[in-house]
Amino acid sequence: MNSTWGHYYNVVKRVSSLSGQWPYQRSKTRLLCLCLVTLSTISMIIPQIAKFTTCHGDLRCIFETMTSYMLTTVTLVKLYTCYFNRYKIKMLIDQLFVDWEELETPEEYEIMKRYAENGRRYSLGYSLYCFIAVCMFMCVSLIPQLLDVVLPLNESRPILPTYPGYYFVDEKKYFFYIFSHAIVAWEIAMTGIVTHDCMLLTYIEHVCSIFAIVGFRFEQLTCKRTDSVKILHSQSSDIFRRIAFSVYKHRKALKFAELIEDTFSLTLAIQLALNTVMISITLLQITQQNSDIIEAMRYVLYIVAQLIHLFCLSFEGQKLIDHSLQTRNKIYNSFWYETSTKSQKMLLFVMRKSLRPIFLSAGKIYIFSMESFTTVVQTSMSYFTILASLE
Repeated sequence: MNSTWGHYYNVVKRVSSLSGQWPYQRSKTRLLCLCLVTLSTISMIIPQIAKFTTCHGDLRCIFETMTSYMLTTVTLVKLYTCYFNRYKIKMLIDQLFVDWEELETPEEYEIMKRYAENGRRYSLGYSLYCFIAVCMFMCVSLIPQLLDVVLPLNESRPILPTYPGYYFVDEKKYFFYIFSHAIVAWEIAMTGIVTHDCMLLTYIEHVCSIFAIVGFRFEQLTCKRTDSVKILHSQSSDIFRRIAFSVYKHRKALKFAELIEDTFSLTLAIQLALNTVMISITLLQITQQNSDIIEAMRYVLYIVAQLIHLFCLSFEGQKLIDHSLQTRNKIYNSFWYETSTKSQKMLLFVMRKSLRPIFLSAGKIYIFSMESFTTVVQTSMSYFTILASLE
């Protein structure tokens, strides 16, 4: 990795290395990290299944267990999506590095740099948010113990489980052992989710940067650069060469976006379906916590985390759509009328390709965008209403 721009991807590299998803790791190291994350997730699934079997048809207990069980399911889906698609991910990373080497001007480098910095900033912020949110969610269960010390009552307050699970022991007696296992296991398992999402955010930012560079080249179509001075009306042969190279970069951007879609579409579909159900069930659990303010506060944190997660994907999906459509506007605003007829035909070809937006979808059905984000929230509210009527 080139040191001049490799630091923009160090967050993704380190997080993906922790979960065994970095394609340039040694095979043994990658397998060891993958097994560690998998075993940590399974160690939480077993108590969740045990809790589910003790519900005996109680819908409230079943719904409580499902929210946690679905999250661990999402963790494994995302983890093994990256693992089984590791060759596609390696192709994406290799192409990302190649695109840096094909930059021609300082302006193009600055465009690529700006989007790479955005990707790094988003990845770092998202990683910190996920790990801190899990820690906060788990630490809520310590509040009753802290209140017993600060504001003691005649009797100890009932314990608040770290997460819905049954450990086959006295949960009050072994509370701190269960808490220690839960917080360590969840933090390790969270690397699977963070790796998947940070990779996706980075790739989308990169393909947006390619679209931005292509648009910049079309805008500067008739400008000739001599000693850092732009001169209009450059030679038609030079213009034709620039158009040909820009068309080549535009096709590469389309293929890059298509590879992203092929890699992540299925897992996003599973994740979207589970997220919609989780939001609905969590809303139901909030309404059921009539007197337990602490438990209600935990579920509020949980649903906020789900909405933030879905918003991040929708925001990046909308960004991809906007950048893919901007290419035609950049061509239209350029001095295309000063080019030859042959060049204009090539520009028309690109404009036609840009009429159809490039998007990130879930199973080729749901398109991630800000409009679709509100649709999912509305659908979750509808499911919540149905579930509430069953109670």
